[in-house]
Amino acid sequence: MTSAVTTDTSARPGYGQLLRTPGALGFVLPGFAARLPFGMLTISILLLVQHTTGSYGSAGIVAAVTGISMALFAPVMGKLIDRHGQSAVLVPVALTHATAVSSLAALALLGAPVWALALAAVPAGASVPQVGPMVRSRWAAKLEGSPLLPTAAAFESVTDEFTFVVGPVLATALCTGINPAAGLVTEAALTLIGGLLFAAQRATQPQPVARPAHGEKRASALSFHGLRVLIIAFIGIGAVFGGMQVSLAAFSEEIGNPGANGLLYGVFAAGNMIAGIACGAIAWKIGPRRRLILGYIGLTAAASVLWAANSMILLGALGLVVGLCIAPALITGYTMIEQLIPATSRTEAFTWLTGAVAFGQAAAVTLAGRLTDAHGSSYGFLVPLVATALALSILLALRAKLAPTAPSRIVSSSTPPARAVRSTSFTPSKGVNERGLGHRVPVTVD
Repeated sequence: MTSAVTTDTSARPGYGQLLRTPGALGFVLPGFAARLPFGMLTISILLLVQHTTGSYGSAGIVAAVTGISMALFAPVMGKLIDRHGQSAVLVPVALTHATAVSSLAALALLGAPVWALALAAVPAGASVPQVGPMVRSRWAAKLEGSPLLPTAAAFESVTDEFTFVVGPVLATALCTGINPAAGLVTEAALTLIGGLLFAAQRATQPQPVARPAHGEKRASALSFHGLRVLIIAFIGIGAVFGGMQVSLAAFSEEIGNPGANGLLYGVFAAGNMIAGIACGAIAWKIGPRRRLILGYIGLTAAASVLWAANSMILLGALGLVVGLCIAPALITGYTMIEQLIPATSRTEAFTWLTGAVAFGQAAAVTLAGRLTDAHGSSYGFLVPLVATALALSILLALRAKLAPTAPSRIVSSSTPPARAVRSTSFTPSKGVNERGLGHRVPVTVD
């Protein structure tokens, strides 16, 4: 069997070695197809509703309702996935989402009022399939204790950002070149097809968590302090995504080139993707908590100058820098889940972070939409600045909460002490076990 990790502990596991993990490509490829529509959803709603109502504020409200609904229901979906398995939940969710999004598009084309569109946005957002957390949970289950796990987190961030490079560009081209509703219709179709293909990959999905014994309660991921701090940080990251989407679209309208929106947002997302590739290739010598804080400081500094951009070239360059600063914080936050949360609640934890990004994006879309309607795109760019500054201050104040709960163990209330799992990361010994992960030797983490 091909080893999943190198037996040379001095070597840095790379992406090629990660993808040679037995069974990996079987869920990575359909997982990408299933999550590509996520990068299209918000921008498709913004462009369609702005076209039918003439207002970025109204478009922002509908997009915000979608994002908030997703943020609220994502952890519920995560709990159901942990309990019943990924395929059992994903199939009905994908069917529901395709129906809900198609209904929203039809209502918008029929000229329905904003309140009706917002109402229709609730099931559209609540039913967004949580494919990213499902893929991350498969990596976490397959690579538990392996030094490849941070590489997997970086790879997933790159995959996410690639969807945000392709998704907005594709959605913008469809909405502006074919029909204002073409972006949403395509999003619904891709979600259904990709979701069913991913759900069919049953061999690599984590086993559902057994029901706790009578009188015992399963620990919620939200009960861990570190996750709550990460949620705040990810809300700030989501605000960057949301503020950029609205403000870049408004800026493109102001310069008389609406099609530039997809290009500008693609450059921003490309910066994130490039940084994600680099993060996965670096052998870090500082701990994840310090990396998270340093990455967030860089993100806040980069977001602080967006409002001053007055040309497409300058805004594209600044957007690239902001994108480069997002990946280190985002990847590190996802990587820390393995240290902070037990395996029994890991999918739920990932969905909380995904939901936090969606919530921050939704709030930013609403605020930036109103600001751009009233004052222009430069005011919309203030939203990422304020959001990241607030999140950074909270992150610095509560950074002690990001230390793993109990230095040597993380135990859920339903996990017997004899089966407790280590909270630290591991490097392989010279012997490689039958799973290809090596014997686990703990190393200190920050």
